[in-house]
Amino acid sequence: MRPFTIAWDADRLAWLRDKIRTTRMPRLPEGAGWRYGCDPDFLAGLCAHWLDGFDHDAAAAELNRFPQFLARIEDLDIHVVHVVGEAEGRRPLLLTHGWPGSVYEFWEVIEPLAFPSRHGGRAEDAFDVVVPALPGFGFSGKPKAPIGPRTTARLFDRLMREELGYARYRAQGGDWGAGVTAWLALDHGASLQALHLNYLLVQPGAEPESVAEKAWRKAAHDAQSRLGAYADLQGTKPLSLAYAMAAEPVAQLAWLVERFHDWADLRERPFEEVFPLDRLLTNALFYLLTDSFETATWYYAGARAEGARTMPKGARVAVPTAFAAYPDPRTAPPPREWVERGYAVTRWRDMPRGGHFAAMEVPDLFVADLRDWARV
Repeated sequence: MRPFTIAWDADRLAWLRDKIRTTRMPRLPEGAGWRYGCDPDFLAGLCAHWLDGFDHDAAAAELNRFPQFLARIEDLDIHVVHVVGEAEGRRPLLLTHGWPGSVYEFWEVIEPLAFPSRHGGRAEDAFDVVVPALPGFGFSGKPKAPIGPRTTARLFDRLMREELGYARYRAQGGDWGAGVTAWLALDHGASLQALHLNYLLVQPGAEPESVAEKAWRKAAHDAQSRLGAYADLQGTKPLSLAYAMAAEPVAQLAWLVERFHDWADLRERPFEEVFPLDRLLTNALFYLLTDSFETATWYYAGARAEGARTMPKGARVAVPTAFAAYPDPRTAPPPREWVERGYAVTRWRDMPRGGHFAAMEVPDLFVADLRDWARV
């Protein structure tokens, strides 16, 4: 474990700013909005803010307010945020992010989870909070070939037990983090006290039977048809995307931001309120200033190679499982009966608001739910 401080490379930052200034936009249909991809007007405003309103030094200072380390696990460096708060070494909680997120997904919830008494909570609800970056993402090392959530689960279990000294721990995840968390339970269940999911990525190895299960499966397939082209490309031909994106930070930004828009709960708040510009840009830095846009997309191909989205036939998670069903536009929450086919569901909460990136969108709800879950 080596202490780590986030710092932006000055030459890379200067190159980035120059590329933003000189980017030539493609031909755009009139009144496109978000219909065909990232809204051109929103993207132009975001780039203008990046050049004239975004403080990169302030972003780095914000990112360095929590202790961070690099841990060598097998042949990869894993960047990890590790906050020992009022729990004082007890109640470890592993939080795992997804794509196109980063460890920054959890920035608003780390302190309330680690130091609840500072945020209207009780000291006895505190966790030791551990937030690692997925391999190939941000400041974690880049694998030599694509790997997915099952391999990551093995690396993160070793991180928790061997590097941080937590023999048993709780784990939470959404998006790819839900996949890592599920495979922790399937392959390393002895390490887990309990798991908490806000997305179902690893599906039971069974066929839908009830009307509700079949309806959800159809709705999930329909959502994939509307919103999942990016995943098909990244899972099959990630290099085709990498060749086009490698030296185009504005294109990378558009690709990332489009997901945040399409997967956010926008029923009550506009996009810019759910995800302020500085927050979108800070998250993007984990891709654009670390040369990890390409290797992060490999994760989809790695998951396909591992067969990581479906449990082996007959397998079932025996670890007590909590599920928070947020109204996620990416894929609507599954029926409880379907989740129970593959998981030992002991707690279920239908959440009133919040989309795919729950910890970023509704941090107060996210924190309250995890505190309640861990009291049992």
